[in-house]
Amino acid sequence: MQTMDTFNFAGKKAFVRVDFNVPLDENFNITDDTRIRAAIPTLKKILKDGGSAIIGSHLGRPKGPTDKFSLKHILPRVSELLGVDVQFANDCVGGEAEAKAAALRPGEALLLENLRFYAEEEGKPRPAADATEEEIAKAKKEVKESQKAFTKKLASYADVYVNDAFGTAHRAHASTALIADHFDTDHKLFGYLLQNEITAVEKVMNETQRPFTAIMGGSKVSTKIEIIQNLLDKVDNLILAGGMTYTFAKAFGGKIGDSIVEDDKLDLAKELVELAKQKGVNLVLATDAKIADSFSNDAKTDFASVNEIPDGWEGLDIGPDSEKAFADVIKNSKTILWNGPVGVFEFDNFDKGSRAVSDAIVAATKKGAFSLVGGGDSVACVNKFGQADEVSYVSTGGGALLEMIEGKVLPGIKAIRGY
Repeated sequence: MQTMDTFNFAGKKAFVRVDFNVPLDENFNITDDTRIRAAIPTLKKILKDGGSAIIGSHLGRPKGPTDKFSLKHILPRVSELLGVDVQFANDCVGGEAEAKAAALRPGEALLLENLRFYAEEEGKPRPAADATEEEIAKAKKEVKESQKAFTKKLASYADVYVNDAFGTAHRAHASTALIADHFDTDHKLFGYLLQNEITAVEKVMNETQRPFTAIMGGSKVSTKIEIIQNLLDKVDNLILAGGMTYTFAKAFGGKIGDSIVEDDKLDLAKELVELAKQKGVNLVLATDAKIADSFSNDAKTDFASVNEIPDGWEGLDIGPDSEKAFADVIKNSKTILWNGPVGVFEFDNFDKGSRAVSDAIVAATKKGAFSLVGGGDSVACVNKFGQADEVSYVSTGGGALLEMIEGKVLPGIKAIRGY
């Protein structure tokens, strides 16, 4: 299989699927350009070789063309980072896009309009709100049929296909998976970013140095159940924190006040604790919490056992005992995976727990551990604390990362390497 370093793009036009789904403020200013910067090495290699790049991406979740989600808003930043005047097509499969792609010369780049302006990109119909079941079924069939033509048109612009969008690799969309069928094995490859993502995840999951510790945060057990079950077959230590803490506490008779809880997952929490015991995994749960009398940075605060939180109060961060317990486990680990903060880190008064976790991961990394941080909130944590460069790898993927850790084969990866 070709790689970015073995493939010579000279004289070739490359369709490059990137993930430029960046956050914009009300004035369309980019508030975090991490995803754009992550794809720049791949784009620069293509242009440096003497090739041209046709860049495809999505932005937001539009239900059709809308100025709010137009990629024209990010064009200036893409041009600045790439170092060339990137052209723009006001469509992705219309006449303008086709003409501009055909006219591209070596060293030039073209940014297509938002791929998700078309229902064909995702293969999902957009029927009217009052559509009947028959109309919905008809719409599904029509969009699937037209998706083939949409995909073929995108592929027709280029000689080679490069997927550098890890954030959408778990979606079998036209530009992330289906398009690869229009290119032979020697003319489809991963960009630098996607290859690095694959290498980092496979290093954690398949080339594990022990002890292996995973830290799973987040508000709900239900959203992490599959990844937790898969990790129990792989890790030595599993730290579960964040809002999940209180579901576990209540499951075993704890008093959790007004803390977030999934009452329908109490039995599941008990089952996971028992499963960890059966598999010999050290399951580490928070024992104390920083509590607040309202969900606010300015709330009145106190500390309490996770099992003794008064009514009218809720846990928003871990307490000092849990900070130490988590850090002791992390600092003695050789492989570390962090997905999800352990508190409401967006509030400065409740970010101390997540900072303690981040500090411990950095300390372990300096001692030689391999650390992978992934998921939007975890990445935001290390960025907030200025520690993104002090861990081994920061993933750009959210759902894609979780599905890889769950052991699933991602469509965007399988489309290129076949498995």
